[in-house]
Amino acid sequence: MKPIWSQYLNIIQTVVKPALGCTEPIAAAYAAAVAMQALGGSPRRIEVEVSDNLYKNAMGVFVPGTGKIGLAIAAAAGAVGGNASAGLEVLAAITPEQVCVAQALIDAEQVQVNRITTEEFIYCKVTVFNEQENAQVTLCGGHTRIVEQRRNGEVTFTASLAPTAQTATICDGVDINLASIYEFATGVEFDEIRFILKASELNSKLSAEGMARPYGLEIGRTMQQNIRSGLIGEDVLNKIVMQTAAAADARMGGAVLPAMSNFGSGNQGIAATIPVVLMAEIYHATEEKLARALILSHLSAIYMKSHYPPLSAFCGNTVTSAAAAMAMVYLADGTFEQGCFAIQNVLSDSSGMICDGAKASCAMKVSTSSSAAVRSFLMALNNRSVATQGIISGDVEQTIRNIASMVKDGMSGTDTSIINIMSI
Repeated sequence: MKPIWSQYLNIIQTVVKPALGCTEPIAAAYAAAVAMQALGGSPRRIEVEVSDNLYKNAMGVFVPGTGKIGLAIAAAAGAVGGNASAGLEVLAAITPEQVCVAQALIDAEQVQVNRITTEEFIYCKVTVFNEQENAQVTLCGGHTRIVEQRRNGEVTFTASLAPTAQTATICDGVDINLASIYEFATGVEFDEIRFILKASELNSKLSAEGMARPYGLEIGRTMQQNIRSGLIGEDVLNKIVMQTAAAADARMGGAVLPAMSNFGSGNQGIAATIPVVLMAEIYHATEEKLARALILSHLSAIYMKSHYPPLSAFCGNTVTSAAAAMAMVYLADGTFEQGCFAIQNVLSDSSGMICDGAKASCAMKVSTSSSAAVRSFLMALNNRSVATQGIISGDVEQTIRNIASMVKDGMSGTDTSIINIMSI
């Protein structure tokens, strides 16, 4: 295997992984669980400090296994019954009795959540207290990236590396672009990438759950009802939008099933997976070809998202769905050039979509970007592409850099405004 391909595999295996619930509140649950593991006993009081963006993405989303919303219940549930060794699946085994204990702490005003000023987009510090002692865990630069632990104020662990700066990404120092990703996805040995089929398994189960039971806004189930009534047809576009949205419905509605996440986002993992899986069924793709398409989708999404901060006012489903559109072109035996056309088309269509926190309506944004992916894929197969219009360059790599500039330089004020509005 080419040395650079080993780096690509490491990138995927590092940031494409199962996550139970929205990753922002789960970060607080994880930190609390790790702190309690070090402390022992039962939690009597919990203090949580988070960055503005983590706060934004946690205040409106259901925490799985609790039926409740927000950082307070996430941290309390993590402290009471979280599995510190389970990472982003920290609450997978939470029980109703433990949820009641966690809620009792909140009702007694023993769980305090505060926003703090920090340059880090992903930052969470949780301090838990028992009868006589306390333990503190700080996450920074990643949803499970512990950079410091304290017990009774004394440092017991410090990360060997300094906290990740807001501009640092997993792709820094790696020779990577869309062309090299395409070569890797289509040329690497199948056995090396077979693991990515787990994304199809997990996210398809989440979609089925969202279709079977009422979660969130029930976008997938509403589309299904309208198909049955004859108002809309079950064509390729509607089927993909319906089943992708259903997975996001379930995830944002607190379903106790993990999503295969992408770069810290379960919804973006869904958007990178479900449309590709369904298109593979339409083209009767082999298991190997599906795996290659999923690698192309997930790694391209990671690469594009690595150009801008992990949390911002920009809805990341846009670039994730652009990557999925490219993978769909591959499944249809289109060319690399047509795959780039598909990316250009999606980025032109839905790059104005903002992120105003994680919540049930995120499923609508997933459905919007997935719809754009299908339409853009169809356009690309017919050699139709947006180019040199607005922020879309004639070159796809320049377009990706343009999007990054828009997010980093142009949307920071938008992000502040959104957070201020949400905090009123």
